[in-house]
Amino acid sequence: MSLEQTLAELRRGTEEILLEEDLIKKLESGRKLRIKAGFDPTAPDLHLGHTVLINKMRQFQERGHTVIFLIGDFTGLIGDPSGKNATRPPLTPEQIEANAQTYKDQVFKILDPELTEVRFNSEWFSKIGAAGMIKLAAQHSVARMLERDDFKKRYKTNQPIAIHEFLYPLVQGYDSVALEADVELGGTDQKFNLLVGRELQKSEGQEPQVVMMVPLLEGLDGEKKMSKSLGNYVGITEAPGVMFQKIVSIPDSLMWRWFELLSFRSLEEIEQLKQDVANGTNPRDIKMALARELVARFHGEEAAANAHKGAGNVIKEGEVPEDTPEITLELEDQTELPISAIVNRAGLAANAAQTRDMLKNGRVKVDWEPVEATLKLGAGQYLIQAGKKKIAKVTLV
Repeated sequence: MSLEQTLAELRRGTEEILLEEDLIKKLESGRKLRIKAGFDPTAPDLHLGHTVLINKMRQFQERGHTVIFLIGDFTGLIGDPSGKNATRPPLTPEQIEANAQTYKDQVFKILDPELTEVRFNSEWFSKIGAAGMIKLAAQHSVARMLERDDFKKRYKTNQPIAIHEFLYPLVQGYDSVALEADVELGGTDQKFNLLVGRELQKSEGQEPQVVMMVPLLEGLDGEKKMSKSLGNYVGITEAPGVMFQKIVSIPDSLMWRWFELLSFRSLEEIEQLKQDVANGTNPRDIKMALARELVARFHGEEAAANAHKGAGNVIKEGEVPEDTPEITLELEDQTELPISAIVNRAGLAANAAQTRDMLKNGRVKVDWEPVEATLKLGAGQYLIQAGKKKIAKVTLV
């Protein structure tokens, strides 16, 4: 692949490159580059929004470069303030350890393990000590920190900013020094932090990294950033049928954005699909093709071929009705609830006898899979179908 072709692929789905001329020089050098992307283990599962960055890492891997999947077990103890209007609560070490393990299990559905370094930034920050942290804090002024948009807004509106939050950009930037990164990838909301990495590398006598920023993927609503807290996400560990129906249900206006950022199809193939739609192909057929591609990536080809069948009789070709109710049930002092109790409390059956009958005959499904009467569910969100017509999104808290 020529340099021009490589640049075209790397620019795809990239919001901004700082500085592109530096990237060209690094690519022309012919050496294996070190590509860094950091992830704070703030939740146990990744969603498609996270994979935009991981897909970009994969593009570098395909060209023989080494990618560093950096798990911010130390920065997770601080709490990333990016885009937040309040101090983000830090995680416990136990939460970080559990979430980090699931991240490692999931990213290799996209990345090549042979060309991936999985690192933890506690490797160097556990050794730096108080003196080293003070020395690092001396690298930036408070005035410089307040140039950051979210800090600036909070300061102007008298929202609290904790001192430790000022450390976050410096800690993230120092990660690039420790790893001698050539390129750092991040979302557009990370611009300030990414540029701090360049500055710290310069001060340490290193060649500054290139910063590549990818956009924040819009969720199922087509408007807000994909987020579990907003409920507009597609989790990469969700059941094939659930993943399929969610992707097929996205607005047509979002379709090409998702193709650009999530599909591994070439730009030429995507252009042909656009032409097909212009010539009369139903956009829904195109979304189904994207759904099959993504289900295959995370669940395999066989699951992708059958994902549309997992929706039972309530939906058509993988689509959940727009009026599907969303119900929240409290676990109270229990850690799990029997599926029979959930169906009854969610109003998906007329009475307990009907619930027992449906369970006995395999007509209750959780995330499109038939369940046994003895099933118990813990905290989380589930799509529960009872019979042919009753369906609800049930969140247990």
